[in-house]
Formats: sequence, C-alpha cells, structure tokens
Amino acid sequence: MTQVPTSGTWQEEVRRLAAQRDALIVAHNYQAPQIQDVADHVGDSLALSRIAATSTASTIVFAGVHFMAETAKILAPDRTVLIPDAAAGCSLADTITAEQLRAWKAEHPGAVVVSYVNTSAAVKAESDLCCTSANAVDIVASVPRSTPVLFLPDMFLGAHVQRLTGRENLHIWMGECHVHADISPAQLRERVQAEPDAELFVHPECGCTTSALWMVSQGELPAERTHVLSTGGMLERAAHTTAAKVLVATETGMLHQLRQANPRTQFEAVNPRAVCPYMRMTTPAKLLRCLREGVDEVTVDPGLAARARRAVEAMIAIGTPSRVAE
Repeated sequence: MTQVPTSGTWQEEVRRLAAQRDALIVAHNYQAPQIQDVADHVGDSLALSRIAATSTASTIVFAGVHFMAETAKILAPDRTVLIPDAAAGCSLADTITAEQLRAWKAEHPGAVVVSYVNTSAAVKAESDLCCTSANAVDIVASVPRSTPVLFLPDMFLGAHVQRLTGRENLHIWMGECHVHADISPAQLRERVQAEPDAELFVHPECGCTTSALWMVSQGELPAERTHVLSTGGMLERAAHTTAAKVLVATETGMLHQLRQANPRTQFEAVNPRAVCPYMRMTTPAKLLRCLREGVDEVTVDPGLAARARRAVEAMIAIGTPSRVAE
C-alpha cells in the first residue's frame, strides 16, 4: 500500500516525485480541492489536454476521468499519459459506444456528427466535429443549416443548443451525466426562492437548465442574474461579479475554483450532494502511487487517435467566438 505523508508534507512529496518523473500534473475543476491545489494546472478537460500538448514535460498526469486522459493522449501522442485510477469512468461518456454511433449514423446518411468532448476516443474517431459546452452552439451553427446534425451524447446540452439555434434537424442522443441530471428543477426553485437576491450559475448539462430559463421567461428569475455557463465561463463571471452570493448548479468541486477566483462572494451549490464519485476516485494515495510507479498508463491506438484528433482539430479550426472550454 502506498504510504501517504502527513498533510504538511504531502504536497512536497507530490512535487518532488513530479520533478523526478518530469511530470506535468493537471487536474479537472471537479477534482477534490486537495488534488486541485497540488496540480500545475486546473481547468476543463480540453483546455488541460491542450496545455499538456504544448508543454515540454515527458509525462502527463491527468487527475480526472478516463476520457480526459485519452484526450490528452490524442493531442500529445508522444508523451506518457498517466491517470491515478484507470477505473475512473464517466456516466455521460458511457451512454454511447462507437458501435452505437455507427448504427445511428447509418440511420441518418449525410448527417454531420458533433460529439461533446465528454466521449471516448473511439466515439471521437467516428465524429466529424467535437464541441465543448462553451462552443457547442457555435459549432452546430457552423454546419450548413440544411444539413442534419447528430449531437451527442448529452441531451440537456443538446436541448440548450437546439433552443438557441432553432435548428429542427438536430438529432439528440438521449445521454446524461447522472450528477448534473440530479440537479433538479425542484431543487433550483427551492434555492432561488430562499435566496431571491443571489446570482445563478447553471451548467448546460444540468437537468434544471430548461427550468431556469423558463423561470426567467416567467419573471421568476431576473435575466441579468441568471447565467447558463461552461465551467470556464463560470470562472470568468465569478472573477467579476459583485453579487454577495452566487448559487451554482454543477458538480461541487467547481466551488473551490470559484471561491479562489473571488473570495469576496459566497458561492453555494444548488445541490450540495452533486458530487461525482468517479472524480473522487483520485485520492492522495493514488496520486502518489501514480507518480512513484508510473501507473495507470493510458494508451490510444495510433490510427484511432489520428481520426479522433481530426475531429478535435476541426473544432479548433472553426475559430468560434466562444471560448474553447468545457
């Protein structure tokens, strides 16, 4: 069993091992605060993968879930990519396989496939374009309006895109992140009614997104205080808000970054139980083991990676006005 140093020396040991292995440690916004604080970079999965690809480190340690480490390997095929626990999956990415996507494509010949970055490398390889929650609307809008689009796998993000584009030929896969789906309209309404002066940040993967926008349309929520944002968008907004309190509808790990971005504002979760168990599989002990033993290594078949890379690069090449962030 990997021994974890006392709290006062744990970060020092992580940094020593990282230097010894020539490793860059990146951590997703939904990781536990202790993991975020020891990382070289914290952010959304695509931004972290792009940082990894431009770094000079020979090893990338991705504190996140498996599809994120795969994306880092796709963009940095010449590096060793490690994840503290290879079993850390994703309920959203698991809702569609490459085989299912091929069957769906066969039902809609000529359609353009737009895949959210929260998908496996095999699914990205079957896609024409990738997207993030920040640029999904712009990516779909870049496809000629007469061309059908298959959008996958998140049905709540897909509904948000359809609402903003007005696109009738957008076919949406019925997948969801179980953590975001459980942030319900009822919870949102209860919190908003209890905190009528609070600002509201809602991630578009949430099951309450439609409800939030409906409440705005009915005058129950002030439009100027209601924001549907990616994690990157939340950070940008947090840094500049003057609100005394912000209610946040996303995985609770995000609160740590928001509070660091603006310690003057109180950030609270709409659902305090919105914790991803897969993200919490990265523990201090597993991170130490990863650095000491070089496990678990993430590999992607080179041919499959090349096809997946094209979908990611096609997204980046569009140069949409929205910030490329998850």
